[in-house]
Amino acid sequence: MKKKLPNSCPSCSSELQVSSLHCNACDTTINGLYNLPAITLLDPKEQEFILKFVINSGSLKVMAKELNLSYPTVRNMLDELINKIKNLQENDQETI
Repeated sequence: MKKKLPNSCPSCSSELQVSSLHCNACDTTINGLYNLPAITLLDPKEQEFILKFVINSGSLKVMAKELNLSYPTVRNMLDELINKIKNLQENDQETI
């Protein structure tokens, strides 16, 4: 079973930041404080929606059929996701 990257603190639910990256091939470690990409801050269902959307070449018609939902419902889901990502990116810009 693959481990999922957590996006919030299990103790206080605050947003996590990356503090190091490691290369297993050459044993290089990079330390610093980096914000997680916006997509990793989405919940797993939202991430799955984005993956399906890309795999289906961005076709909302195909997505609606696959999810067994109406086209307008899937369109609304996408619009909500777009707004959430925009808000996450705006918040990320404010912390710079």
